[in-house]
Amino acid sequence: MRHAYREQLDMLIHDLLQMADFTKHAMESSTEALLTANLKLAEEVVDSIEVIEKRRNEASEKAFDILLLQSPLARELRLVVAAISIVDNLTRMGTLAIHVAKIARRRHPEVAVPEPLRGYISEMSRLGLKAASKVHDILTSADPDEALELLTDDDAVDDIHQHLFLLTTQREWPYSVREAVDLTLLSRYYERFSDHAVTIGERMVYLATGMNSEEYSESILEKQAEDEIRAKFKEVARRYDSTF
Repeated sequence: MRHAYREQLDMLIHDLLQMADFTKHAMESSTEALLTANLKLAEEVVDSIEVIEKRRNEASEKAFDILLLQSPLARELRLVVAAISIVDNLTRMGTLAIHVAKIARRRHPEVAVPEPLRGYISEMSRLGLKAASKVHDILTSADPDEALELLTDDDAVDDIHQHLFLLTTQREWPYSVREAVDLTLLSRYYERFSDHAVTIGERMVYLATGMNSEEYSESILEKQAEDEIRAKFKEVARRYDSTF
């Protein structure tokens, strides 16, 4: 019985990893379709909505089956509850990739983003894909320190998002209203994609430590301060050949 229970948990994690890989690939393909006006690739991503829904349903069913039939305790309960939330976040990440692909399809054969501004979108995509890769890694390792990195990496995405918003609202905006709307939406999609990755990171911090991200960050700082004090005492003891 216990072996079957462990297999159920492993299968649930496997489903999450597959979803993480799928959402990363979907956003990568959407960005390529967007910046190269690749209609075929855009349509492939848009059509993947059924795959996303299917994987969400399968992972959710596994999680609820474990809750209902196995009555998990302590850390395993936190794992299943976190998985339910992570499934939702991964689904939304996949949906955001589809939104990007829809803009690419709608503007074909043109490229939706003006050429001088494409670098911003490329960078937001690069950072989002990096975050998606870290999601895969922390789902595998459950390392809270690695999960915390997602929170700090998200600042760069927020900065670009804010900068693009300012550009599109300036009076001297040199492009069309349509292009301003497209760029605003795209920036929001990439920003939300990274935000969902951050939320997954926060869930994994709680899963590994039982603390939220702020509490865990504070505990790290406190430990560092304690280690520094101990190191100073050891140095004093060494110099004066004393023991404290």
